[in-house]
Amino acid sequence: MNEFMNFDEISRETWQNLYKTSIAPLTNKELDGIRSLNDEISLQDVQDVYLPLVHLLRLYKKNLEDMSFSKGLFLQKIVKTPPLIIGISGSVAVGKSTTARLVQLLLSRAFKNLSVELVTTDGFLYSSDVLKERDLIERKGFPESYDMERLLDFLYRVKNGETCEIPIYSHEIYDILPDKMQEINNPDILIVEGINVLQNQQNQLLYVSDFYDFSIYVDADETLIEKWYLERFDSLLKLAQKDDTNFYHQFTKMPFDEVMKIARETWAKVNRVNLHDYIEPTRNRAEIILHKTDNHHIDKIYLKKF
Repeated sequence: MNEFMNFDEISRETWQNLYKTSIAPLTNKELDGIRSLNDEISLQDVQDVYLPLVHLLRLYKKNLEDMSFSKGLFLQKIVKTPPLIIGISGSVAVGKSTTARLVQLLLSRAFKNLSVELVTTDGFLYSSDVLKERDLIERKGFPESYDMERLLDFLYRVKNGETCEIPIYSHEIYDILPDKMQEINNPDILIVEGINVLQNQQNQLLYVSDFYDFSIYVDADETLIEKWYLERFDSLLKLAQKDDTNFYHQFTKMPFDEVMKIARETWAKVNRVNLHDYIEPTRNRAEIILHKTDNHHIDKIYLKKF
């Protein structure tokens, strides 16, 4: 069975003609400000791929507003439009963080009077102390290392129009930041980014997928993702050389070949296993799949039929 049977495959050339605009509403400086380590992206990508995507998201936002209005007519009362929640998933090192920040920035431009917030599911990882206590430190990033009840509660409260505080994860210390929280104050649009966004965790009453109005999966061949992972690891080492509080600083004291061997083993034993077993199987739950080739170039878009 074709794994993409429920998707229309659209070439970049076709996709870019679905929504035309003369100038991308970003500068190279702004693009540099949201680009993750080693993630290649250009103003041409914004114009060809992301502006049509944002136009599609506008349609989903309008549909959500229309449904709330119609429901209000049916119930004979005012029904407030809930936040549009967008999930963005994909492998470690595939570039989903850059995609999330770019979508946030473009939606802020498209909806100047609305608030657009971004959270990452890294904030719902258990702290390193808890992971060690539960003998899960080697399983960090796997489904059991996340406090999914807390994520479900957060999504429910956001949909319900409540103000929430959530933990912040730091890649520098490789742990949850103590005594720091991110406040999410009743946004109009919320973007949730992370490797586990489309995984079907549930409690007795709710599924995570119940809360997403639109979802994006950033995809690429596994050999390319591994290459990007190793390049990013190398960049993190360079950044950590003079910062002894950085998690990666410990590796800067070791021979480079030995460190990169550790990185390759981490990819093979952790990230590749997680990709095969838990992340990639959720790909077809997305509304849209952005497929990347060399240099993070998006060549194909898969849009779910129904």
